[in-house]
Order: sequence, then structure tokens, then C-alpha cells
Amino acid sequence: MDRIAVIFALLGLTFTLGCNTTTSTTPPMSATIHPRYTEPHRPQFHFSPDSMWMNDPNGMVYYDGVYHLFYQFYPDSTVWGPMHWGHATSKDLVHWEHLPIALYPDSLGLIFSGSAVVDWKNTAGFKSGEKDPLVAMYTYHLMEGEKAGRTDFQYQGIAYSTDGGISWDKYEGNPVIPNSGVKDFRDPKMFWHEASNQWVMILAAKDRVQLFNSPDLKNWTLASEFGANEGSHSGVWECPDLFELPVIGGTGTKWMMIVSLGDGGPNGGSCTQYFIGDFDGKTFVNDHSPETILWLDDGRDNYAGVTWSDVPESDSRKIFLGWMSNWKYAQVVPTETWRSAMTVPRKLELVETRQGVRLKTLPVRELEQLRKEALVIEQPGAEDQQVVIPLTEGLGELKLDLRTEASFTIQLKNSKGESVQFLYDASLNQYAIDRANAGKVDFESSFPDTQVIPRKGKWASHSFHVFVDHSSMEVFAEGGLTVATSLFFPTENFHELVIGTEGEVAFEKVECYPLRSIWSK
Repeated sequence: MDRIAVIFALLGLTFTLGCNTTTSTTPPMSATIHPRYTEPHRPQFHFSPDSMWMNDPNGMVYYDGVYHLFYQFYPDSTVWGPMHWGHATSKDLVHWEHLPIALYPDSLGLIFSGSAVVDWKNTAGFKSGEKDPLVAMYTYHLMEGEKAGRTDFQYQGIAYSTDGGISWDKYEGNPVIPNSGVKDFRDPKMFWHEASNQWVMILAAKDRVQLFNSPDLKNWTLASEFGANEGSHSGVWECPDLFELPVIGGTGTKWMMIVSLGDGGPNGGSCTQYFIGDFDGKTFVNDHSPETILWLDDGRDNYAGVTWSDVPESDSRKIFLGWMSNWKYAQVVPTETWRSAMTVPRKLELVETRQGVRLKTLPVRELEQLRKEALVIEQPGAEDQQVVIPLTEGLGELKLDLRTEASFTIQLKNSKGESVQFLYDASLNQYAIDRANAGKVDFESSFPDTQVIPRKGKWASHSFHVFVDHSSMEVFAEGGLTVATSLFFPTENFHELVIGTEGEVAFEKVECYPLRSIWSK
């Protein structure tokens, strides 16, 4: 314990936790990290492109011990442009290897978002060799058609890989699903439905989703539509996903549908909603009333997320990844050689609550390997009113359980006086994120606006699992029932995390973990 400063005061008790109190504006590891990953604001444990523009995660599939991540990528600029599929792989969901571009635009159009699956039964007939074929479906976007004022400029194509996902060939019969006249007709997500022995694909079609069936991934039949009068319609529907999960604390399973919206989120701009219901291979039936809106993340910076396909049954997790940005300001955030990052990978679960079946979101366990030496304090005491935790190199993970009926704040600070605050207002029983004093905030007028995060329960106990990177904070509260993701761009990395309360509080557990960079050798 000699290397851990723990200071107790009888009045206004303050803890200083952590392995050391070194502060730095960039990671002092330039000899072991590629220079690009020491740039200001560059995430150290979130995936970001080597350079240039990135948005939606695409084609997420697991095969032969490797997680594949494809993503919307423009290799010639740090703002959106002609879309390609970038590519990276990981064996642990944490450390990533950049690979060459997987799919380039062609005469049929740009390569917009989509998904990938392992065709275990070789239904498409693409297998050649020992490896199982991987098949990707993506949206073609024909810019010439859009500029000409047509409505049929988006349609679906497929590509296949016979070498485990490293190289891809486009199907000569593309497009496999033409457009019948829907302007926004995109983002296919495929999966094998065992009960009906067929492929299912869910696709965004302007103000709803369409569900298709196929025996072979080449020939598709429209089975049903969902959502024209359900949930939020504050923006065009995008990036859908559909999967089955057991209900923890309940009985049986339920189907969960994810739908992103480009605008109109609970705190403005991009957002993602979800639906809970039943699915028979053709039709999805919502358990809730049409006007019910359930948000996947109440922060402003988690969008277009979908889940990995073909995670082994022995694992059984449904693993989600989102684009950590917002279309209101994604193209003007103050980064120079790159733009955008992904959220940390998250495990999705359905749980029975007093309000019905709801989503529970937790960071994946693989992130624990990034932890450095930690301090764990059990039952600090009911008189404690402030906890001060150094953030070594601006990175940290906090697990906090406290009990109070008073308002409190979890605040990130640096020596420049800049800060981000996560607040609890006891009178309103709600959380909020305030980043108005977070440094660089004037690049877009709404960026400093306070984000309001409704609290799911009314009990006096609060639990938080918080991840802090150089330009983001992800808060998993109430055991994962409440989640908020938020970007920030301080002029100096935050080096201190301060927990303060306006009244009596019992800190039941405080764990602080400085984190390693995933880009260090």
C-alpha cells in the first residue's frame, strides 16, 4: 500500500486513489505506440481508424477464433465521402489489427452498411476449399441515381470470402434485392433462423423495416413489414438488427429489434431505439403499445450499433458495438488525421423488471485485461462526502456503489479548469451529463447542451461502471439498465475524477483501475 496514497480526513473526507498521481496530456509511451495513436483526443482503448473518416460498424462476424469488424470508411478525407468497407480483426474484442480495405465502390454504387454471416451449410454454393464461406450483404448507393432525382438508387448486393474473411469477391449476380421505389432502402442484417430453416434479413425502408426470407442468400422474398406506426419516427430508420435472447428473471425468450434514427434522439441528434416482442421467421409482433419508445443509450454518442454474428454457442453472448458519434457534429469534431471511434464492445441481455422486459447493457469482460494495479475500498463509511481519484494518463475504469438520497456529481477535471460532470438530481430523480466546460465545445452549437438521462428506479442505492478515455465517457448505471455515452474534447487530458455529494452518502464500494493502451506493444 506504500505506493497508494489514501488520505482520510474526519470532516469532508477525501480519498486519493490510484497507483500513482502522474498526469499527462498524451500517453508517455511514444516509443511503444504508433505516433498516430498519441495524437490529441485519440482513444486509447476504443477502436478508431488508422486515419481518415469512419462511421457505422458493418459486417461484424466471428469465425475461426477471430472477430471481424468492417466499417464505413472513406480513405481520402476526414469527412464523409464515397463509402468503402474498412476492415480490422481481433482475437479478444480489445486489441485490433488494421487490414486492407475489404470492399471498394464499383459501377453499381458506393458500399453502404450491411452485415456478414458464416454460411455453415454452404447454402449459397460459394465454398471452395476447406474453410466455410463467409457471405456479406451490403447496400449499394448509386450517386448518379440520387443526383438524377430517382428513388431506386439503393439496392442490396452480396460478396463472399473463401479464406476466412481476409479477401472478398462480389457476386456476379448483384444486386440480389432490387429497389421497388423506396428512397431509403438500406443496411441489411442477416441471420439463420433455425426454427424455420431459412435465412432472414431485416432491412431499413424509410419509416419501417422489411423482413425477407431466403434459402440461399441469393434469392430473397419479402415476408413482412414492421414499424410504420410504432416507436419513434423523429428520423429516418437505419441500421436494424433482430435477435433472440433469454429473459433473465423471467421465463423463456424474447426477440429484440434494434433500429437507429439519424435524428430526434432523447438528447438531440442520432439515437437508437429498441423493441421487444416475438418473431416466427416471417413476422415480428411488438409486445408494447405503438407509442412506447425504448432507448438503447440515453447519451448523445452511440449510434448505428449492431451485434456480432456467429458468436459460438459455448459463449452465447450477444455482443454489440456502436459508432461513438452523432451526425449533428461528427464531421466537425476537433480531430485532425482521423475522425470517429467505436464504443467499447457491450453484452446485451434482457431482464424482467417492474416495467416489463427491458434491455441490460454491460461492458464485455475482455476489457478487464487492460486493468493496471488497483485499489479496492470496501465500506468507506457514511460520512464521506468526496472521493478524488487520479486518472493515470487520462484513462480509467471506475466501479462505484453508493447509497444516498442526496444529489451528487461524478466529475472529470484537468489542470486547465476544464471538466465534464455526470450529475444526479435527487429532486428530479434523474441523471445528467454536462460537458459545456469540457474544453473544445464551440465547433457545433448544440454540443455543449446538457444531456438528461432518466433514471429507471427510485431506490437510494446507485451503482456505476464508468470508462474514461481521452475523448469519451461511457456510464453503465443501475446494473446496466441505464447507459449513457458521451464525447468530449479537452485541451488537456482529464487527470482527476472527483465524486462529491451534497448530503450524507455511504460509499459501499470504490474500485479504480488505471488502464493500458490497446496500441502499446
